[in-house]
Amino acid sequence: MISLSDIVAAKERIKEITYVTPILKSDQLSHICGNQIFLKSEHLQKTGSFKIRGAANKVIGAVQEGAQYVTAASSGNHGQAVAYIANQFNVPATIVVPEDISYCKENAIKAYNGKIEKCGTTSAERLPRAKEIANQENGVYIPPYDDPFIMAGQGTIGLEILDQVQDADAVIVPIGGGGLISGILTAIKESKPSIKVIGVEPEIANDTFLSFQNKQIISLTGTNTIADGLRTNQPGDLTFPVLLKYLDDIVLVSEDEIRKAFSFVMERMKQLIEPSSATTIATAMFGKLPLQGKKVVTVVSGGNVDLDKISNFIVDTQI
Repeated sequence: MISLSDIVAAKERIKEITYVTPILKSDQLSHICGNQIFLKSEHLQKTGSFKIRGAANKVIGAVQEGAQYVTAASSGNHGQAVAYIANQFNVPATIVVPEDISYCKENAIKAYNGKIEKCGTTSAERLPRAKEIANQENGVYIPPYDDPFIMAGQGTIGLEILDQVQDADAVIVPIGGGGLISGILTAIKESKPSIKVIGVEPEIANDTFLSFQNKQIISLTGTNTIADGLRTNQPGDLTFPVLLKYLDDIVLVSEDEIRKAFSFVMERMKQLIEPSSATTIATAMFGKLPLQGKKVVTVVSGGNVDLDKISNFIVDTQI
């Protein structure tokens, strides 16, 4: 498992590349939720998501050890981040993406000089292909979540939350493969264990929820949730033990709840976030928390959305 010291080291390693993202507030949202709601705004992070943190930590380490080529498998955000960092060091990068990757994420990878290869629609299909390319080209594979450097990089968000929101009572984190939440869990529980950390998944992509309930990794087939960044098939072998050790709870949100949270943040707060990010807002908005009158931080993981798809996510925001 990673430790707090790994996350502190990651913070130092990536400090010249990543932003300390702001905390946003909405009095109206807080009133609706019955808690003081704070948004940790990783959609305003470089490359538009939290993924740059872990990617920077891993790629910088690989380059320092002599890597001259990298690959990654990604639904978009991790691929953007890897391509961006590799480009900073003039290292070629190939990103294996799903056939249905969003246009904005594909275009961003290309803008960072990443080479794209499309493969299937699930992480189970693209991960082996990215590893295969790395082996063929004598390169380094950069995992999307199940890696100590990736986990530690994402954990720097937890350190920032502790600095930015004094006396927070709870933190809500979206769960895909678990790299984000395992890093944040480690940072928070090894610094201030009284803070509750609650994970959230879509109802139709609940592999980690089922795994957590059964205390063993359970794999699911593909899902069509609008939260495309959370379409992993199962939690990671390295990330899952951290969840079992530290996580307080996992909740589920419906597709309709995700749409309503997405629409609320866009209409009332004027922020464009991904449906994956909206899961944490939905958790707070729709009574999923056993908390009232508390300080709750929702991690807004990214903001890379195809403009032509926004209409598919917009619904009536009247709560």
